[in-house]
Amino acid sequence: MLARSHARGLLGGIVALSLCGCVTLPPNTQRSPQDPWESWNRGVYKVNDKLDRAVLSPVARGYVKVVPQVIRTGIRNFFTNLNTTTVLINDALQGKFLASANDLGRFVMNSTIGLGGLFDPASAAGLEKNDEDFGQTLGKWGVHSGPFLELPLFGPSDVRDAPARVVDAYTNPQAYIHNIEIKYPLYGLYFIDTREGLLYLDDTLKHVYDPYAFIRDAYLQRRAYLISDGKIDEQPLEDPGDTPPAKP
Repeated sequence: MLARSHARGLLGGIVALSLCGCVTLPPNTQRSPQDPWESWNRGVYKVNDKLDRAVLSPVARGYVKVVPQVIRTGIRNFFTNLNTTTVLINDALQGKFLASANDLGRFVMNSTIGLGGLFDPASAAGLEKNDEDFGQTLGKWGVHSGPFLELPLFGPSDVRDAPARVVDAYTNPQAYIHNIEIKYPLYGLYFIDTREGLLYLDDTLKHVYDPYAFIRDAYLQRRAYLISDGKIDEQPLEDPGDTPPAKP
């Protein structure tokens, strides 16, 4: 109960900071039709970015320095394997039954021969790794994405994908671990592993004119690509600073 109260307090503080975080748009910024709440979203992004610079990024870099690559790969495989249950359920919900059977085979093989998912023998055996979630399932059945939405702590999303993440959480075995001494450290390790996987983007974001717009456009483009199963090509992203300002 104490851990839950601390978590709620932290989240409440982040939301409170976000409520005060609406910012003025940069000069010559072209408004995106998919981002009508841009001022609010930029405020939340600003808070997220400060938290990332102060905590998540340094922890992830320390994780890389201290933990050998082979162990980090095993940890990533472990979390990827846990997420396979979410993937195979959403395969089935989209009518992709062969893909669902493929992912069930991946989960069984990696959970047994792969020692709980630390290794990935399923890929070596030719079982393709898929990427599905409930947001993609909703999109597949015609639910519009709605406006872009920057979430406290969790970053870029949209009105369709944000609540879908709650559904995804309950299709992951982590949700059913009741021992808080295991549950919360596992979530902490998951966030560190996720942030470590994004470190390669840090240098890119340092050299773009508008990191918020760059991340927003990357997210929306990637989601459109996934929901269409690759039928919408991923276009090279442009630095918003390279776009000439709109004429008055």
